[in-house]
Amino acid sequence: MRLAEVRLFKINGSYTQIYFDQHRPHNSTHAGPARSPLRPQSVFRANRQQIVNLNFVAGVEPWFSHSLRLTLRGGAEVVAVSHQQSVRLRELLSL
Repeated sequence: MRLAEVRLFKINGSYTQIYFDQHRPHNSTHAGPARSPLRPQSVFRANRQQIVNLNFVAGVEPWFSHSLRLTLRGGAEVVAVSHQQSVRLRELLSL
């Protein structure tokens, strides 16, 4: 697995679920070390539990309280972006 193929990191306590292709293996380390090899402009922390590879975003839609919701391609994942991170994502994507 190449890190550029990872579409989503889902953090659950001390475990990180990694989404790529159709696989979701668990990793017992935090996602922080896994995030560093990726280009900073291609990954985005959507909320406390999820880091998204922006290259896999298929859609961005408005959600509650001026927040956003991302739909990822290559899977059925929908990621809610926190309010504060929605502001950053709007700036990043020029929305």
